[in-house]
Amino acid sequence: MPVTEHPDAGPIGRGDEATAGAPEDALPINELFCSLQGEGVLAGVPSVFVRTSGCNLRCWFCDSYHTSWEPTHAWMSVDDIIAEIAAHEQADHVVLTGGEPLIHDAVAPLLEALDDRGYHLTVETNGTIARDLPIDLASISPKLSSSTPSPDRGPTGGGGSSVDRDDGDRDHTLETWATHHEDARIDLEALASLVEAAPFQLKFVVTGEDDMPEICALLERLREVTSIPIPDDRVLLMPEGATRDGLADSRAETADLALEYGFRYTPRLHVDLWNDAPNT
Repeated sequence: MPVTEHPDAGPIGRGDEATAGAPEDALPINELFCSLQGEGVLAGVPSVFVRTSGCNLRCWFCDSYHTSWEPTHAWMSVDDIIAEIAAHEQADHVVLTGGEPLIHDAVAPLLEALDDRGYHLTVETNGTIARDLPIDLASISPKLSSSTPSPDRGPTGGGGSSVDRDDGDRDHTLETWATHHEDARIDLEALASLVEAAPFQLKFVVTGEDDMPEICALLERLREVTSIPIPDDRVLLMPEGATRDGLADSRAETADLALEYGFRYTPRLHVDLWNDAPNT
């Protein structure tokens, strides 16, 4: 179900106001579709993707622009979401993604109901929020300093003035989001909780070699505070790029870095196959 069938833009943002005024037991859904998982340890697996709208961060390279910089969605009840998922009989994997899905309270009854029905559940999260939920794979993507927007790295590739807007009583300018993003992008306690609570992968979007010292430093800090090991084969490097042309510019360098540091490389299979088409 593409959201364009039932568009409703709203001020879903940093987390504290994410569910203000929301229908009870409902989620803001940007997309709901069946495709192949394109990233991570389950790449290639047929999956139903439930993409919520709204995010507490603002990566300049966000490949889901209409869940973050300009959130667009249709409110759907948990029961309706489950019915849509069940209609895709070819897939028993469900991927809850965003935006940042864990800002929404209604993900709890959704995941619990899907778990009761035997689905394999992947939750894609930026790692700043931890909840006690049934998760079969926590796909955690901590955001590096290279993700922070700036006047020359806005969400449209330029200054980002097209998305400077006032949503309700919050001034969501590029400058305001850049400050908030930088302050909020790493929460070590939440990261540790997510790693300890479920099978996990740590998936880093790599913009270049300069990202590697930060990745290694974060892993060292995280390993010091977690009660379980974090093996290198659970650390995935993913090239930045939401189009085939973008991946062509970054794929080889990211693969070389994975080899050099002993981490895994993950493709963006959906981009290779379908470029930046929606519902893929």
